[in-house]
Amino acid sequence: MSDTPQQIVLVGLSGVGKSAVGAVLARRLGWPLIDTDDLVREREGQTPAEIINGRGEATFRRSEEHTSELQSRLHLVCRL
Repeated sequence: MSDTPQQIVLVGLSGVGKSAVGAVLARRLGWPLIDTDDLVREREGQTPAEIINGRGEATFRRSEEHTSELQSRLHLVCRL
């Protein structure tokens, strides 16, 4: 088993810099950056804020969980 990470997942409150740090990490590692908000927006056709305001946070969280692309890819920087 390798000590090298296969994925890096950035988690934190809104506005703390996950997108900025994720972009730097992805660029330095040569890995793709995946933003779950972008995946949810593509899947649902609404921004996370629109989903939360219109259908509730639980609906947004369920949609976020369905971003299965995250679970199957290696060498990935992910912003949750």
